[in-house]
Amino acid sequence: MFTSLDNMGKVTLMMDLITQKQRAIGSNLANIDTPGYVRRDINFGDYLSSMNSPLETKLSEKLGPSAVINEQQYKEIDPAEELMELQQNSLLYTMATRRMSNIITEMKTVINVGK
Repeated sequence: MFTSLDNMGKVTLMMDLITQKQRAIGSNLANIDTPGYVRRDINFGDYLSSMNSPLETKLSEKLGPSAVINEQQYKEIDPAEELMELQQNSLLYTMATRRMSNIITEMKTVINVGK
């Protein structure tokens, strides 16, 4: 059974990943015309699949998301694709912040009921 604190840790990790993806997208957009620049990306699925195990989740939290930025083989950066990724990332951020808000509200309710 997961507690609110477990869920909060997962949402925090997700927000960290979203931040790293935002940095990668920004770097890609800023370097569109840079010769030899290698596009950067984060695959959430690869990283978050390890969250099924409590041990792997704790290791993921300790190691942090910085190691998940992948450099892809050289290919021309498509500004439209990067902007679409930016929009998707924004939606993920909105969902994660709403989930965090819900977790905090649940915790406040439990605290107030217990008084």
